[in-house]
This record gives sequence, structure tokens and C-alpha cells, in this order.
Amino acid sequence: MALIHIGVALALSLSVNTVAAFDSPRREIRFAVAAQFPPFQSRNPQGQLVGLNIELGNALCQQLNVRCTWVDQVVVENFPALDARQFDAIMGMAPTSERRRWANFTDNLYPFTTRLVARRDSGLTPSVKSLKGKRVGVLLGSNREAFAHSKWAPGGVIVKSFWLNDELVRSLVAGDIDATLQGTVEIRQALLDTAAGQDFAFLGPAVSAELLGNGVAIAVRKPDTALRHELNRALEELMQNGEYQRILASYPLDAS
Repeated sequence: MALIHIGVALALSLSVNTVAAFDSPRREIRFAVAAQFPPFQSRNPQGQLVGLNIELGNALCQQLNVRCTWVDQVVVENFPALDARQFDAIMGMAPTSERRRWANFTDNLYPFTTRLVARRDSGLTPSVKSLKGKRVGVLLGSNREAFAHSKWAPGGVIVKSFWLNDELVRSLVAGDIDATLQGTVEIRQALLDTAAGQDFAFLGPAVSAELLGNGVAIAVRKPDTALRHELNRALEELMQNGEYQRILASYPLDAS
């Protein structure tokens, strides 16, 4: 009987502690970030995190009156670590049906457009027929890599993955790859708006597919609906008070 009483007391204690934990106000949001995607999330020469996603994440934390902690990750899609509570959310990810199997997402932070980039005189277009036998560079772990492997590689397109965009761009300029599939903003900054990019251009129409998504959001654990709602509310408040527009003004998201 004594053991039963002890067991009941322990269960009640755990229940109270659990409720208290859920009732306690949030003091910190730990964002996972793969800092190799300028101008969205990267490190400057001083080692500081910079970019649109970083500014938005910090603004969301400030709006929620919580501490913002950035947890460096090697790849974007580290869902096992998210589930293991090594961090609370993953910053800067396109919500796709495949990714929604593993996590829930906030409202889109902003839209993006995906385009094929190659030499102006190459005659290439973003189709399997045009790209068959051609080498197309994509960023490792990106939604464009997943799309190219799923939709283009089976038709004979040679997909080359790169860790960093600088490395990819050097290969494109040197002729080691024939084209790249990227978001318009990052490839403009990395190549098209530079002296080395004058012989390159967007070719063909924008590429749209469910695997690519059409915007960038924040991934959270499926059970963590509270955090998702808090982030969405804070995002809406940033849009209403003008801070969102102020941040985005420095980033030409409509580049095409």
C-alpha cells in the first residue's frame, strides 16, 4: 500500500511539473541555421551571422520578447535534431509536401522565384530535353537539388551538388558545369550582378514545382503548435508596425 501511495505521489508531482513547464512563459527561441546561403543566412568576415533570415529571426524574437539563439547546422534539413530538441525551429526553409511529413511550418516569411542560369548564347532552357547530357549545378541540401534529382536526373541531366555558392559559381564561369538552378536573389548577388556574370543570364521561364515550393518559412516540431502560432502572430505584428517592410527593403526579392 505504501508503494502505491508513493507511486501516486510521484505521478502527481510529475504531472504538476509538466503543467508548470507548459505554463511557464517562453524565454528563448533556438533557431537552427545553415549559414552558407547569402544573402539570406551566412557569416561575414568577422564571423557574425548576417542576412535576411537572420534579421527576420531576430526581429521575431524581439517582438515576442524572448532571447534569440542561433544554432549552427551543417545542413538545412536536420529534422532528427529538431525532433531531439537540439533546437526549437529551423530557419529558412521552403515548405514542401515532403518536408511537411517531418515538420510543421509557419506562414511564409517571403516568396522566392527559381530560375535556370547559363551563358546567354547557350540556348538552354529549364527542360529535360534541353538539359539532357548537360551538367547542372545546385546547392547541396537545397530544394533545387531535390527537384533536379527527382525530375531532371532520370532524363539524363547530370546534377552536380556544391557545398557553397561561390564554389558553384566558379565552376560555372570556368565551364566545369553548363548551368545552375537557383533562386533569383542569391544568383544575382553571386554572379549576375558582378563583372564575371556579364555573359550569363536567366534562360527560359521560371521553374515552378511542388518540390521547389514558392516561399521561405520556419520549420517547427509537429506537436509544437504554440511556437508556430507565436511566430505567425509576431510576423503579422511586424508587418503591421512596418518593421517587416524595413528589413525586406534591403533585399530585392522581386529580382527576375
